[in-house]
Amino acid sequence: MVSYRDSEALAMYEEVLQAVPDNYTALCKASFLRCRMGERITDEGTRIAFYSKAKEYAARAYSLKPADADANYVMALSLGAMAMVSGPKQRLTGINQMKSFLDAALASNSKHADSWHLLARWNYKMANLNFAESVAAKMMFGGVCDEASNQKAIEALQTAIKYNPNNIQYYFDLAMIYKDLKQNDAFTGTLEQALALEVTTRDELELSRRCRIMLQQYQK
Repeated sequence: MVSYRDSEALAMYEEVLQAVPDNYTALCKASFLRCRMGERITDEGTRIAFYSKAKEYAARAYSLKPADADANYVMALSLGAMAMVSGPKQRLTGINQMKSFLDAALASNSKHADSWHLLARWNYKMANLNFAESVAAKMMFGGVCDEASNQKAIEALQTAIKYNPNNIQYYFDLAMIYKDLKQNDAFTGTLEQALALEVTTRDELELSRRCRIMLQQYQK
């Protein structure tokens, strides 16, 4: 189910793009929204179509401003989104390609919180490949996956929170890493920080609900 607010915003940006196809801000925003909305779509064909269009918008934005943080971020985001709906080889390729765009985004703007968040997800994914994926990644990309670690994922999320302390998604992702690593004090502390945030959107309210349930289950 896609939120009405996102659908309305996407329609607005795509209307702008119909009139001005090279509007940089609209390209970045439309790409981001299509990636975010695609996560909530259950039909695989529709989700792939959303991600494909997101990647197209990102590529157009990148062609306009290849050194800008936002263009590099949406390139990385759309590559990651497409990777998740692709076969094993394409998935690893897409995840690997994300890194150079994230590095470029943060070189352009070291305070780009969403890029730090996505870098955390990249690190966590690459650090926790299964055996077959790890072997394939080393054969295809050399030692790129060896650069990734759970600690780097934690540090990247902490940096994202530093630059945007009101985004509950960052806290939720950080708590999930702490949970997987069985760092219980950090896990519960992060959940408590998340629950102290003011949330308004449906997505934020859902993440807050999930944080509350996890904390209650742990404290039983």
